[in-house]
Amino acid sequence: MANPFRGQVIKLYRTLLYLGRDYPQGSAYFKERLKSAFMKNKDVTDPDKIQKLVARGNCLIKELEAMCFLRKYQVMKKKYCQTKK
Repeated sequence: MANPFRGQVIKLYRTLLYLGRDYPQGSAYFKERLKSAFMKNKDVTDPDKIQKLVARGNCLIKELEAMCFLRKYQVMKKKYCQTKK
């Protein structure tokens, strides 16, 4: 029997992988950690547990997006709002 959450999990993995490109410690570090996190939970079959893990992943997506926006804001501020001496 196919897992009904398979599509959600794959979409979550691909989204996190995409957002990990801009991770401060490097995309290779993020990719390695992401893969190990998913492999650690690959044998989970309980639908409630899977749903909680997917929700946790969605929260991580929001945090990564916020970090990316903050970094872009800091660069723009540094570029255009330099103090005059």
